[in-house]
Amino acid sequence: MNPAADFDPSAANAERARVDADLLRRIARDDREAFAQLYDRFSRPLYATALRVLNNPAEAEDIVQDVFLALWEKAASFESTRGSAFAWAVTLTRNRAIDRIRMRNRRAELLSQTTAEDAGTQPSDAGPDSATRLLFKEQTGAVRAAVAALPPEQQRAVELAFFSGLTQQEIAALLQEPLGTVKARIRRGLLKLREILGGRHD
Repeated sequence: MNPAADFDPSAANAERARVDADLLRRIARDDREAFAQLYDRFSRPLYATALRVLNNPAEAEDIVQDVFLALWEKAASFESTRGSAFAWAVTLTRNRAIDRIRMRNRRAELLSQTTAEDAGTQPSDAGPDSATRLLFKEQTGAVRAAVAALPPEQQRAVELAFFSGLTQQEIAALLQEPLGTVKARIRRGLLKLREILGGRHD
């Protein structure tokens, strides 16, 4: 008798899905051991998924950590009738990775729209390139603190554009404001951030 001939891939997949679903149910009850087991089962394939989309190991690791946080927080909402736990996790990973790329592109677009001419009194040695480096070097805490110092209307618009990855049109619809108003708020907010993060004092 050949054991390999008796192997049923569909049965193996069904068993894996059953175990994964059971782990999520336990995670919904704050079972940390179940969370550790799920991490061991999912972390490598989820990392591979994120890396294929982002082509950046550090960002892929960040995405995987975000996804596991979401799995911990949303485990109770999982319904096996809608698909497997693994498929759900892969979908979360792919969507978050795509959102990260979208935010990259949105930041670049917004910065390209905020020219040196907009700054008025901006010194020639603090042009857009140096300001961009200051604004987007890997100091997320400093950026968020600077955003928090903006006037409320500018703060909200910049947060939606930079941290939520929304387009200017989407922000205008969400805030129920004219598109021109939203663009002006983002532009003024970016200029103020450049001043704060560049260490300028008027």
